[in-house]
Amino acid sequence: MDLVWSNLRISVEEDVFLTTIMARKLKVSENSISGLRFLRRSLDARKKPHLAFVYTLQFSLNVPRPEGNRIMARVSGLKEAPIEVPVVWTKPSNTLIHRPVVIGAGPAGYFAALSLARKGYAPLVLERGDSVEERSLKVQEFWDKGKLDPESNVQFGEGGAGTFSDGKLTTRIQDRRISEVLETFVKHGAPSEILYLAKPHIGTDILKDVVKRIREEIVSLGGEVRFRAKVTGLKSSLGRLSKVVVNGEEEIPAETAILAIGHSARDVFKLLSDMNLTLEKKSFAIGLRIEHPQALINQSQYGVEEHPHLGAADYQLTYKDVRTGRGAYAFCMCPGGRVVAAASEEDGVVTNGMSGFARDTKIANSALVVTVGADDFPTSHPLAGLEFQRAWEHKAFIAGGSAYRAPAQRVIDFFERRVTDHFDLLPTYSPGIKPYNLHEVLPEVVGDVLERALRDFNGKIKGFTGKEATLTGIETRTSSPIRIVRNAQGESLNLTGLYPTGEGAGYAGGITSAAVDGIRIAEFLMAQFAPIE
Repeated sequence: MDLVWSNLRISVEEDVFLTTIMARKLKVSENSISGLRFLRRSLDARKKPHLAFVYTLQFSLNVPRPEGNRIMARVSGLKEAPIEVPVVWTKPSNTLIHRPVVIGAGPAGYFAALSLARKGYAPLVLERGDSVEERSLKVQEFWDKGKLDPESNVQFGEGGAGTFSDGKLTTRIQDRRISEVLETFVKHGAPSEILYLAKPHIGTDILKDVVKRIREEIVSLGGEVRFRAKVTGLKSSLGRLSKVVVNGEEEIPAETAILAIGHSARDVFKLLSDMNLTLEKKSFAIGLRIEHPQALINQSQYGVEEHPHLGAADYQLTYKDVRTGRGAYAFCMCPGGRVVAAASEEDGVVTNGMSGFARDTKIANSALVVTVGADDFPTSHPLAGLEFQRAWEHKAFIAGGSAYRAPAQRVIDFFERRVTDHFDLLPTYSPGIKPYNLHEVLPEVVGDVLERALRDFNGKIKGFTGKEATLTGIETRTSSPIRIVRNAQGESLNLTGLYPTGEGAGYAGGITSAAVDGIRIAEFLMAQFAPIE
């Protein structure tokens, strides 16, 4: 019998094999349990310091059917595994004349390209930035020396923006393609635990190698990946895509292109606007990065500063401001990580968080952000949110001394609106910080809501606003400020053959959901066109 066991609670102190515990609870021999597969594991920390892992498991129970039925009736959370129904594909009526082009090598672009390559479509991937190896050198040079490459940085280059983050794979969506995404990551070098952890992550260090191996599979299947290939134009004939222009001069014939540009490709957004493609303003959130000693977060979440069976603790915090109706929340929380410079344009400061797989820096950081929308933007133009981001990033650049240093402040000084004269916990942001009153680099309403949110969060995590809590600004790239509207077949409303996808197009938020959307869009394309004969 193939069974699923949900809500199986086991103390984190339990130090025996899982199959031993299962056999004891089921009252069967260990030999009768086989094919054990983790579907999910989360941590229940409600009764600190007595912590428990909560499992969902799939396995085969080799007992006679009547005995199996009696066990299922007796054991809570045990049921037969569902039978998976295979996806049925039909042959499309059209055949491609040119190979499909994928614009962007982030998770949406690479998973779209990989899906196409595995079906024989031999896609051409165009990435404006560098390979992940070369890109890593450019990013490190920016962090060390403040020398920004606008085409190859934390936002642009192979792997997308998520490569220089925590490699988080959590998502709120429910989709059959999630398992495909996670299994692909594992196949290319990610730890197998991401298949079942409730809050999986890969870490920047491992993710770099995973991205490279995905590229190698695309190429091995007949695809091509080109770096420093910036898309600067799209040409059409009778409302259908006909050519993709690269680096202002090369014209590549193409009747299909998957547009996976990420949330920071402002020049491409401008190009699409000038072409009168249907774009919509979209709400997002801006704010600051907060840092604490990791031990403080561990103490709050686990009841101890360190636990031998657990890694660095994270947190999720939300706040609804009754005065303004705005939401504030923790975003992209990076346990055991650091704050990094994430600008992609000159004369702007952007912060982000990053962790390695081990999450071992002893510093916890997270964005604390407040929602903003159309009423906050300077005009009604679809790109108004983009200009809003840019204006505040420039204010932070000036406040930091115009050298990509970031303005920073202790939380206790943020409350008093005074410049910090010393830091009990030095901010980790590189290429450096400058003490500043951060209210001056935020919209007034955002700063006010953040103050109230911080006081609320301090009631949930003791010491959250203590003397070691530090703030760095500004965080603006939480999600795309626009949506590129597409139809039921995944195409742009105004340009047949152009398939917007991922976070930049406004249809995803994070690595996993972007990858899922990339696969979905590739399926739309393959449903309409067979590969070149």
